Amino acid sequence: MSEIAVLGAGVVGLTTAVLLQSEIPDAKITVVADKFTIDTLSDGAAGIFRPGTSFSGPNPEITRQWLFDSYQHYYKIYKSSEAAKAGVIEASGYVYSKEFPEITKNHFLEGLLPVYRPATPSELKLCPGDWKYGAFFTTLVIESRYHLPWLTNKFEKAGGKVVIRNVERLDELAGQFDAAVNCTGFGAKKLCMDNKLVPIRGQVYKVKAPWVKMFFYGDYDTYIIPGVDYVTLGGSRHFDSYRKDWDDHDGAGILERCYEILPNLKQAEIVRKWSGLRPHRDPVRVEKEVLQVGNSTLK
Repeated sequence: MSEIAVLGAGVVGLTTAVLLQSEIPDAKITVVADKFTIDTLSDGAAGIFRPGTSFSGPNPEITRQWLFDSYQHYYKIYKSSEAAKAGVIEASGYVYSKEFPEITKNHFLEGLLPVYRPATPSELKLCPGDWKYGAFFTTLVIESRYHLPWLTNKFEKAGGKVVIRNVERLDELAGQFDAAVNCTGFGAKKLCMDNKLVPIRGQVYKVKAPWVKMFFYGDYDTYIIPGVDYVTLGGSRHFDSYRKDWDDHDGAGILERCYEILPNLKQAEIVRKWSGLRPHRDPVRVEKEVLQVGNSTLK
């Protein structure tokens, strides 16, 4: 029986572990991570399926296949009896722009989602602001507060093992595991000494606003995304910033911009402030590597 370690317990790591159990049923799978559930980056994310237009894999064909497979994976969960427990919901909404029509177009989603069309003149007036361009689309939202525990439960019920451990070098795992899948996100910068991996600092609010049923994007820096229990208000993007703590100035800007789009959000109770470092790499790295450590081989 082969032993495989999955490093990282965010959405990518736990999903990978569950899929490996399905694909290689005779293997022993262990999730190894120093952070779980609310301590992971995944826990703060809004979880909407909307890749940026600059997202890229090794080539356009593989990039599109990744996105197709990912959407189909989550859509299958959404259509299943497990959708509520997994926190996967369908949501519709708008992306608006005052100056740039290209912001409202997404070549990845236009042929993938069930609905993606230009906004009508009347739809451009749904929210305050001089919106000149817009699009309406329907996509999925994966609520990590539900999805991470659901994945963990699914993984452990199938015999998976969870280990709390900080791995500083991949060769530490040689001799203990036959293979390791690195899903450490931003942690891969240090673990793999990858200088192309940079942080994009961001922060969001989680608010109680059950009357908000649709998502809204204002240009590229403002978003209002309903989840299962709360609505995520964002956001901020600071390239190559390593600061993790909350910034009141950025927070005030988020609220001001979101209130301009949906004034009734001023009534919403703020239940959480969250800030973190998104991993960014161009292109996304998915590669096979073989490490030889003494008499042991780690793939």
